[in-house]
Amino acid sequence: MIKRFSITLLILILLGFTGVKVGALWSDKSLPPDESVELPVVSVVDEQQRWIDSLDAQQGALLQRLESRLQRNQDDFEARLLKALLYFQTGRLETAISELQQLTENAPKFQLAHLVLGDLLLARFDQVGSIGASSLLQDIGSDKEARIEQLRREARARLKGYLSLVQGVEVPSALLTLSNQTEYALVVDKSRNRLYIYRNIGPGLPPELVDDFYIVLGKKSGDKYHEGDLRTPNGVYFVTSYLPDEKLPPLYGSGAFPVNYPNEFDRRLRKTGNGIWLHGTDKSLYSRPPLDSEGCVVLTNEEFTRIEQYVEIGRTPVIISEEVQWCDSREWLDLNIEIQATLERWRQSWEETDIENYLSMYSDSFWTGHHDIDSWQRYKRQVFAGKTFQKIDLSDISLLGYPKVADAKPMVVANFRQGYRSNNYNGEMRKRLYMIKDQGRWKVLYEGRQ
Repeated sequence: MIKRFSITLLILILLGFTGVKVGALWSDKSLPPDESVELPVVSVVDEQQRWIDSLDAQQGALLQRLESRLQRNQDDFEARLLKALLYFQTGRLETAISELQQLTENAPKFQLAHLVLGDLLLARFDQVGSIGASSLLQDIGSDKEARIEQLRREARARLKGYLSLVQGVEVPSALLTLSNQTEYALVVDKSRNRLYIYRNIGPGLPPELVDDFYIVLGKKSGDKYHEGDLRTPNGVYFVTSYLPDEKLPPLYGSGAFPVNYPNEFDRRLRKTGNGIWLHGTDKSLYSRPPLDSEGCVVLTNEEFTRIEQYVEIGRTPVIISEEVQWCDSREWLDLNIEIQATLERWRQSWEETDIENYLSMYSDSFWTGHHDIDSWQRYKRQVFAGKTFQKIDLSDISLLGYPKVADAKPMVVANFRQGYRSNNYNGEMRKRLYMIKDQGRWKVLYEGRQ
């Protein structure tokens, strides 16, 4: 009984720090621990199926997600750790220990897995109140105690981020439209230390979650504004290049994907700094605490290598938010239609040389290059006066919601290929618009080349 209490207490205390509603997920069922008692002879498969059948709906959903991850990648070490936690929370202590022993053999640098394994081994004989809280560790010194506290924070971040995936949420509202040439999008939720990978499955359909990872962020919380402030920026960014590990110091691990911070909107806000990358972990380590970078998004080396398949240089978006805004498929579709209709009205009024309607679609705060709204209107009136016809084609369209800021107007980034023909000029370009919703109408805030 004491053993069972210590196991349950350990996971509940750990979960208590996550801030996630997990009462339904970790139900208080009376499930028998792994003990030597006289039972009918059953196969390992039968025993596993009995255990699966004993799980409630949310525990079953969590197990299904973990099994799906492990089917895609047997070396998904986080999935193995979380599966072990599920085993011991439901009373299968010896199975959890076996899972962790195999994990630590395969990932010897995964210090958090070693610490949890030590706690579970101790739980055979003694009560453990929280991760790394054994009386055997009381005199290890302040430096090692600080490291154990870092591992506790990592454990809480991994649990909080992963458990949020079983809350029935469907899609990030930021992923409105991915062009048919953009296969994947990366979404960072800073509040959960989580990177989500979404796949484009076709026009009119919400993107599909295909992978997710624990990530390390800047040492200071909040949005980045100044060089050296140790914060991870919020915004819509794009991967600009790939740096292999042989061209980097060991700190960056197995490679790096720089992004285009500061983007056009960042520069408008006079944000400073540069060198915001997605990169791996120092090769002497497996992972790092949740807030430990200088502003970059950091993955384990194994997981950085896995995301390489999802990234296309110059095209893959990376949307970084304090907290991802989620919506169901109906809300997603309604907003998608609204934004696409606005973009079509902008294109049509331009093509038809309807100068008044065209200019009415620009915000009073508009800027581009050396133009503000007044100089832009004068310039466009002069251009339109010399046109006898215009033909504008938009293709390869992506629409991405900008992370929300308190009291700021909703904003969307539109990327597309623009084909232009007229009586005195023909051309093609990659264009980017920032559009804001002002008094119920979407208007162009910025226009320029990608």
